[in-house]
Amino acid sequence: MGTTSFLSDYDLHLLNEGRIDRAWEKLGAHPGEEDGRPGTWFAAWAPNAATVSVVGEFNDWKEGASPLEDRSASGFWEGFIPGAGHGQLYKYAITSRYGGYRVQKADPYGFAAETRPHTASRIWRLEGYAWGDGDWMAARKERNGLASPVSIYEVHLGSWMRGEDNRWLTYQELAEKLAAYCTEMGFTHVELLPITEHPFDGSWGYQTVGYFAPTSRFGTPHDFMFLVDTLHRHGIGVLLDWVPAHFPRDEHGIGYFDGTHLYEHADPRQGRHQDWDTAIFNFGRPQVVNFLLSSALFWLEVYHIDGLRVDAVASMLYLDYSRAAGEWVPNIHGGRENLEAIAFLRRVNELVYRGHPDVVMAAEESTAWPMVSRPTYLGGLGFGLKWNMGWMHDMLLYMAKDPIHRKYHHNQLTFSLIYAFQENFLLPLSHDEVVHGKGSLLGKMPGDRWQRFANLRLLLGFQFTHPGKKLLFMGDEFGQWAEWNHDASLDWHLLADADHRGVQRWVRDLNTTMRGEPALYELDFEPAGFSWIDANDSEQSVLSFLRRGKDKDSAVVCACNFTPAPRHNYRLGVPVGGSWEEILNSDAPLYGGSGQGNLGGVEASPVAAFGHYHSLVVTLPPLAMVVFRRKGDA
Repeated sequence: MGTTSFLSDYDLHLLNEGRIDRAWEKLGAHPGEEDGRPGTWFAAWAPNAATVSVVGEFNDWKEGASPLEDRSASGFWEGFIPGAGHGQLYKYAITSRYGGYRVQKADPYGFAAETRPHTASRIWRLEGYAWGDGDWMAARKERNGLASPVSIYEVHLGSWMRGEDNRWLTYQELAEKLAAYCTEMGFTHVELLPITEHPFDGSWGYQTVGYFAPTSRFGTPHDFMFLVDTLHRHGIGVLLDWVPAHFPRDEHGIGYFDGTHLYEHADPRQGRHQDWDTAIFNFGRPQVVNFLLSSALFWLEVYHIDGLRVDAVASMLYLDYSRAAGEWVPNIHGGRENLEAIAFLRRVNELVYRGHPDVVMAAEESTAWPMVSRPTYLGGLGFGLKWNMGWMHDMLLYMAKDPIHRKYHHNQLTFSLIYAFQENFLLPLSHDEVVHGKGSLLGKMPGDRWQRFANLRLLLGFQFTHPGKKLLFMGDEFGQWAEWNHDASLDWHLLADADHRGVQRWVRDLNTTMRGEPALYELDFEPAGFSWIDANDSEQSVLSFLRRGKDKDSAVVCACNFTPAPRHNYRLGVPVGGSWEEILNSDAPLYGGSGQGNLGGVEASPVAAFGHYHSLVVTLPPLAMVVFRRKGDA
């Protein structure tokens, strides 16, 4: 062991106050030199440990052979181990002050890990990757902005596509394939289900043990950098699903780290998620908050990630989340709000946006908590986007109904527009809707085979024209029949069938049209960007509306027929006269439709309708959406 220190006294002071935003630069394993000897500096937080040593490949895993020093009783242990170097495996061997508890732990700040079922951390130099995404990084403010077109392809890397013998593809193998596919399909971003290291495949990454380590299932940290870099060079943004709400209780993880409940609450009424049997972070402890804040910045700064989707925010906001009376502890005011978690969420958003105003912070929040996507200085939580779970639930309930009954549930179509501009909403059709016996999106649709495909195209068309940014889970874009299976590839063979190719082509054209029509994205979060033509035709189950962009003189007309009966001579009020071209029709034969429509366009007549001085008389095809743009506005 050396005599010099990696951590200064000032570092220790700031770490204990939770005021080092990039704590990964101070803690964990850092290859280097001491007195000319190559080796690695190790630093860990274990305030209730009696001893901490590092065991690994460099000392034959012998406990006590490489002890760390408790720096000034600060709770932080550090030391230099000669000969320990890049790529080698290690753990912390900890003996607690309490009850002689002994355990070997992976490094909470470890940059890499060995592949499960093994659980050691791996020393890794993050430096050295030659990034080629300078053009993307310089321009991403425009790509991620609230007035930009955003269409997100949600991906689970382990099951998007697999290799021979059902093996995982590596980050390197996935990079070009995924980038080329997203480019072809017109998606603007990829959102990856958590790639932070996790022990159990079936958790899909949502039970994280390595908050600073991309999973080793698909390669090394530099391989993951290559994946992000490749997507960026193809003009595709990369968002990460990030899980600060809870963590698993695996012995090698951060739970009961030094023989005490260090990262989590000791009281199970505060520290255990009953639904998931996981531990809840203690957001009142500054070192824990510092750990999570640092993790958020780490992915943005080290891996050039373009934003974080924060998982399970509702479970963080409420002390009584999924708990019966007597199973939770009120806050200091006697209420159910988790004041410490709220403060953490506001702080992480402030920290991220202050340093990186060109990224996206999105909340998966399923309740009516106010101002989730409003600035903290106004009393909001400070997110950029909020998932619109209400729209998703209403739409899937509505679309599952036989069309003959839909007229009695018309309000499920229109209700989301009552509150559409209270938040910056993202419309998700995510992985959560195609698992646990829920079936696929296509499988939820009623009717015969033709009607199922038509209903799916209609659902996707309404999603892409409704105010808000868009998210679609992999496989939904070509109408996968089977429920998602994380242990196998998507059913790409279905694309040999014309109906599945038709859905895929429809999604591609929705993306292309949306990206080319400012009226479909520029004012997603402003009432001026949407107005009803007719919201009340429940008898025929028809919706019609206008979308507008910043140029108020242009508009896009959208009309949806949610029944299998075509509507001929259907009148739509429009703001101006002239020729209107049909730019989208989900009933077109190339999508698998019956081919009914408006022969490419229609002329407006000076007949007033629905508050407008002009109107169109159109055909609304069965179970279909049509979209019109005034000729010359393109």
